[in-house]
Amino acid sequence: MSRLEDLEAFIHIAETGSLTKAARRLERTLQAVSRSLAALEEDVGVQLVHRTTRHSALSEAGETFFRRVKPALEEIGEARLEVADRRTAPSGTLRVGAPILFGPDYLVPVIAEYMRAYPQVEVDLQLTDSFVDLSGEGLDLVVRIADLPDSGLQGKRLGALRRVVFGAPSYFERHGRPAHPSELRRHACIVRTIDQRPSQWAFQIAGKPRNVGVRGAFRTNTMAAIYSAVSAGLGIGYSPMWQIRHLLESGQVETILEDFEPKPVPIHALWRENRLPPAKVRAFVDCLATRLKLDHL
Repeated sequence: MSRLEDLEAFIHIAETGSLTKAARRLERTLQAVSRSLAALEEDVGVQLVHRTTRHSALSEAGETFFRRVKPALEEIGEARLEVADRRTAPSGTLRVGAPILFGPDYLVPVIAEYMRAYPQVEVDLQLTDSFVDLSGEGLDLVVRIADLPDSGLQGKRLGALRRVVFGAPSYFERHGRPAHPSELRRHACIVRTIDQRPSQWAFQIAGKPRNVGVRGAFRTNTMAAIYSAVSAGLGIGYSPMWQIRHLLESGQVETILEDFEPKPVPIHALWRENRLPPAKVRAFVDCLATRLKLDHL
């Protein structure tokens, strides 16, 4: 059976097109790499690499062998790293990205518990509502609330979050309580002007997604202003449930049209694809999955 060292030498020869460059990458002598290739070819019984004085190119059999062997070697490498990584406690700096409003109330308590459990870890929390690039921003992990397209990231689903319509009791006393989304056209609705479709609210009507047009005399560009306006009785708002939990618990607002809510929006912890997450990331994801309380949100 071929040694791992021989297979690794073959992979590097295939990728660099040179025994000399492969030896340099592996920090081995040219003679050692050449012996590894010869031993591998003798073991499989075919020539894998055509050699010249200046260049090495894969044979047809070598191309096939390379495609099959490289993923297997990567798996072995990751398994080695994982076993070695699990012997040590999480350490270093964990760089996390998350939405601005979600971070303080929901992530920071989990981070505090995580840091108490793993005192060798420092945490750098970057809050932004933009979908940042992990590599470009130097982040280990991001928490995103969205229906995600194929993003080139691996992740763990942490739950799903409701979107609700809400208003102040004082508003409902004066203007009544809508019983169907279509009735919102007769009410003062407060919209956020920076949304892509600010006057369109999403619902689930008769089992199908539907958008309902709304309007009102007051509009604004921030959710914070919407919450203040709704609490003051200026009109009806539309928001993720988790952002108004404090207003609901204090009785300042009430939700309506619960039977017509759109499908909840998933929330994920994401990290770079095709990369074994280090212990500090795995431990934090486990902590999020266990401690992040999203019930009824």
